[in-house]
Amino acid sequence: MSGPTRRRVLQGAALAAAGSVVGGFGPGHYAAAAQSTTTDGAGSLPFLEGAFAPVTEELTAFDLKVSGRLPRDLDGRYLRTGPNALGLEDPRAHHWMLGDGMVHGVRLRGGRAEWYRNRWVRSSQVARKLGEPYPGEVPPDDFACNTHVIPYKGRILALQESGPLPYELDGELATVRPYDFRSTLTGAFTAHTKYDATADELHAVAYYPTWDHVRHIMIDGTGRVAASHRIPVADAPMMHDFALTGKYVVVVDVPITFDAAAAEAGAPVPYGWNDRHPMRVGVMPRAGGATRWFEIDPVFYSHTLNAYDQGDTVVLEYTSMPAPFYVGGRGNGGPSTTGTPTLDRWTIDLRAGRVVSARVDDLPQEFPRVNESLVSRRHRYGYAASAAEMWRAYETVDGVPPDEKFSNCLVKHDMLRGSRQVHRFPRGAAASEPVFVPRRGARDEDDGYLLSYVHDPDRGASDLVILSAQDFTGRPLARVHLPGRVPLGFHGSWVADA
Repeated sequence: MSGPTRRRVLQGAALAAAGSVVGGFGPGHYAAAAQSTTTDGAGSLPFLEGAFAPVTEELTAFDLKVSGRLPRDLDGRYLRTGPNALGLEDPRAHHWMLGDGMVHGVRLRGGRAEWYRNRWVRSSQVARKLGEPYPGEVPPDDFACNTHVIPYKGRILALQESGPLPYELDGELATVRPYDFRSTLTGAFTAHTKYDATADELHAVAYYPTWDHVRHIMIDGTGRVAASHRIPVADAPMMHDFALTGKYVVVVDVPITFDAAAAEAGAPVPYGWNDRHPMRVGVMPRAGGATRWFEIDPVFYSHTLNAYDQGDTVVLEYTSMPAPFYVGGRGNGGPSTTGTPTLDRWTIDLRAGRVVSARVDDLPQEFPRVNESLVSRRHRYGYAASAAEMWRAYETVDGVPPDEKFSNCLVKHDMLRGSRQVHRFPRGAAASEPVFVPRRGARDEDDGYLLSYVHDPDRGASDLVILSAQDFTGRPLARVHLPGRVPLGFHGSWVADA
């Protein structure tokens, strides 16, 4: 491919994968989908409306109003990112997951909510739209990372997958520069890193449209890329997320593959569901070596809750949606599906050479998280979010009637007891991904707090809601009232003070 075409392909292909939902595109598909929004009678674009609607301003507010009492041991920043289109010229041709990344943050300290900020990530394109200079050389495959934001060794990194470098942010969410792990990262990265706190290692699995493999990348305690292992795969599949255990890297080869013809035709998302590509899960030693592959029934593998070793088996818990999954939404400006996401489990028996699948919970839910100190080790508790407006947007356009029982809630799972607790919110109060923060001096896995941005329909703005993880269904410990909305988006982290 020529340089300009390759750049356009990578921006569309990789960035749409940012929200972990990709599906059937062919040449001309996206143009037809965009046109359908004006011919189906409704003209609705749910991913640009309601809880999804982009905000138009960067806000800064100090000494935020709090209902309840903030735990005094919450010293740090709660950050979450997502797509927030800037300067959208044609809404009909826009796709939710191609929006410029915007990070929303609240600074907590000493029982006070000191500030709220929202800032676009200053890629070269965003800087140009805002009339600002871009400092330094523009990196290859540049994009305003919109999928995840993590702390790493005193830095704050906004992440994307399949091409763009992370962007480093400062403590007030201003963009500092692209970050390449001390000049050691070349090629693509991922939005869903796994940090093993015991080993002090950051792991990633990266893919790229022109590769005949995916890469497992390990960044060691010095902050440099210390190992890169190539895992051969066919058809250039998308691998949005992966799993890590104490012994293994687990990759999921979904039937979502690069479509060169769609890319040449200008499709923003040139990845499609490929029935000819078998669904597999692969297990590779963390130190590298041969990957053992296991064929499984196709699903859309969305996000990893966690994984761990158990004797001769690997246990992986994750959210999934029914196959196939369509990123284009057939005219609604976002993804569409024939079923809502559920929490599932694979038990990979390495001795017997088989995978046993099980449904953990069929309540619609996404964005699963655990106590981050237990990534790659056995956990008891997991947390997830359910937003009614998201499931309706996913399903309505494709002829699947939305279930009126859909609700807004956060979910706590007890894997030992096989039970769940649900903290419900009112109609219109869309809840974002929950992030667990341990209480200072905590001894129990769930001794801490759950933080989530939740829309307040009465105010037309959002609250940072803080729950006690051990009193999950009780009243929130605190609500921090923000001066604006935080649109439904993707992932975030707690960035504790040093």
